[in-house]
Amino acid sequence: MLQEVLVIDDSELIHQMYGLMLHKRYNCHLEKAFNGREGLVKLASKNRPDLVLLDINMPVMDGLKFLETMQEDKSLIQIPVIIISTEGKEVDIMQGLRLGATAYIIKPFKEDDLIEIIEKIKN
Repeated sequence: MLQEVLVIDDSELIHQMYGLMLHKRYNCHLEKAFNGREGLVKLASKNRPDLVLLDINMPVMDGLKFLETMQEDKSLIQIPVIIISTEGKEVDIMQGLRLGATAYIIKPFKEDDLIEIIEKIKN
């Protein structure tokens, strides 16, 4: 069951889009972070999310550095992370997956594509 999702993206519009999309489908709570450092703080101070949706290009701490730091904490490794980014070069995808991401989606994407990946992760 998907109850809590942490979205780490520097765009308020993206947060709103994910909120509408995920609330409609899963009726889950969305926690927002606008950079990787803020995402790490949210992971440390809140209930653990069931899923993290992560952008790559952000100020303060980018998504790849967030993943690298997250992997250092053994209690966080089991949280699935889906990278959703405009960075679609093969090297970026491979690096994200090597650093522990469960999946990688290139923006723009179809809602059904994200839902399909979430369903695979949940099962």
